[in-house]
Amino acid sequence: MTIVLPRPAMRERADTTAVRSLALIESLKQPGEIPRNERIFANRSLRLDQVQMVGFDMDYTLALYEQARMEELSIKATLTKLVSGKGYPAEIEGLTYDPSLAIRGLVIDMQLGNVFKPDRYGSPGRVIHGRKVVSRQDVVASYQRDRMRLGDPRYAWIDTLFALPEAVMYQVLVDFFDAHPSDVRPGYGQLWRDIRECIDLAHRDGSIKALVAADLPKYVVRDPHLAETLHRFRSSGKRLFLLTNSEWTYTEPVMTYLLDGVLPAYPSWRNFFDVMVVSACKPAFFTEDRPFIELDPAGTPLARKFEGPFVRGRVYSGGNVKDFEERVRARGTEVLYIGDHIYGDMLRPRKSSAWLTAMVLQELESEVQVHDKVTPDLVRLDDLERQLRHLDADISDKQLVLRSLQKQGGGEAPHGMAEGDVAAAKKAAKEALDHLRHELRAAMNEHEALELKLDQAYNPHWGPLFREGYEISKFGEQVEAYACVYTSRVSNFRFYSPSRHFRGPRDRMPHER
Repeated sequence: MTIVLPRPAMRERADTTAVRSLALIESLKQPGEIPRNERIFANRSLRLDQVQMVGFDMDYTLALYEQARMEELSIKATLTKLVSGKGYPAEIEGLTYDPSLAIRGLVIDMQLGNVFKPDRYGSPGRVIHGRKVVSRQDVVASYQRDRMRLGDPRYAWIDTLFALPEAVMYQVLVDFFDAHPSDVRPGYGQLWRDIRECIDLAHRDGSIKALVAADLPKYVVRDPHLAETLHRFRSSGKRLFLLTNSEWTYTEPVMTYLLDGVLPAYPSWRNFFDVMVVSACKPAFFTEDRPFIELDPAGTPLARKFEGPFVRGRVYSGGNVKDFEERVRARGTEVLYIGDHIYGDMLRPRKSSAWLTAMVLQELESEVQVHDKVTPDLVRLDDLERQLRHLDADISDKQLVLRSLQKQGGGEAPHGMAEGDVAAAKKAAKEALDHLRHELRAAMNEHEALELKLDQAYNPHWGPLFREGYEISKFGEQVEAYACVYTSRVSNFRFYSPSRHFRGPRDRMPHER
């Protein structure tokens, strides 16, 4: 509902808001002045001046989490259910579950029990079985002799931060059951299905969210700049909406913790938003025709189906994108949606409604920091790759010359050359070829050692989030394909004008670089 304040209070708040707006305008920075780990990076052009509505997911978007604590909580809850509900041995609860075993963008192979990181073309780069690295020969035998289809039910994607504990548990338990064969040992596919079922049950029955809601400061990051960022959008004339899969009983305490009372003009978090939708069931929100249902303040449905326009201050659940656009009178590129999930928040909004998208990648801050720290090594890696290309070409040329000389057999020298000259030329070609091969081996060894060093700087098991070997990782390719812009947190928008034109980089073919 809309709260009408007495006129003096309204005037006082208007003055305060004007002063704050002026301060925010003065705080705008040029791109070079913004710390790189707090910048917004553009994959394609996005004009904020043409955006009428800005929408937000909640989990891992408005509400960032203390990832290590969330993973520990998820793993404990899931292991308890595996032991009590699935009959798994109690000793699995005492195993070590290292969070670095998983990053976003991994793929689970339920047939072979492997976990791998694909490049942009879907080809597995590094592959791990349990905690053991799979040899390159076995990778070729398993994945490169037949065409792979990553959409096959054999494979499962790890594409959210919520899913990282699942991958960690899978690797540790594959390792455990390989070392402890027994009659009750689950197959690799059944193991994954059991983990998924138990972690879903832990979320559904409140085992996880109840603990988080009971101690929000322990698990939720309270961004001090979030309220200012939302205010900046609103003060520029944009309408804001919340669109989250979380149910109302969890959304309300989290949003209260994040935003209530931070700015005088917004006593409640609800004052920031023109429309609030919970239990949205994304991606079904964008693909199915589910009705909107209005909720009372306790989260109880008021009617079977909601009819009519949205009312500011009220909360709705479910719904679908078609009805949403009709009721807010904005569609397509007039809407910017900010979320963290590749499929539910980036791909489906772009394909189903042509909404603009901004992806929040909580890991980006550390990825950029590591990248900047290892820049000299990255420059050296580029130099080595150019050197390897040139050495490969030189070796091919010398091999061609040597083969041509070796064809001159039978003691008959080529026209214009003495037989001794041919022998000398062969010797010189062989020596040059040996020297080039020695240089190639040295460069390859340095390149391999440097790649390992760089991988260790990012993640000891999987390397950088957005790369796999020479290629962009599949996850990086998806971010590039479906997110108009990406950044590490919503509050990074505070550095930019609400009318900013983010210009995407000029793309180039290899012959244009």
